[in-house]
Amino acid sequence: MNSPRFLIALTVANFAAVLLSVTNLIRPAIAEEAVTIPVLRARSLQIVDEDNRVRASLSVIPASTSASGATIPETVLLRLITERGRPSVKVGASEDKSGISVAGPSGTKDSYAILEANADSSALKLRAENGRERVMSP
Repeated sequence: MNSPRFLIALTVANFAAVLLSVTNLIRPAIAEEAVTIPVLRARSLQIVDEDNRVRASLSVIPASTSASGATIPETVLLRLITERGRPSVKVGASEDKSGISVAGPSGTKDSYAILEANADSSALKLRAENGRERVMSP
């Protein structure tokens, strides 16, 4: 009868398929050829963790006017955010000035360092959680 031959052939085919699948899992990961997209263009970029919380963002903030009437120029802002949602590192740049802000851990309120430079001056401001503060400028 042809049934045993068919079952043996089917078993061999299944075994070959399993071997092929296992070899694909075991072989070393090799990067494919580089993607040839020359530019990724977007208005903002967000990196999220496994829980879909934003952990880093890069965005262009349009120019605006503050409550006091001052004009705030367009700014590019990079934020690195803790798992609790606190932006601990900020890097910003605009036509007027640029700066870096590093904040303390999530449980702190007044612990930070700010490095800022504009056309006329630059400064480094350090503040500890206990209220001690130091500003350095040239």
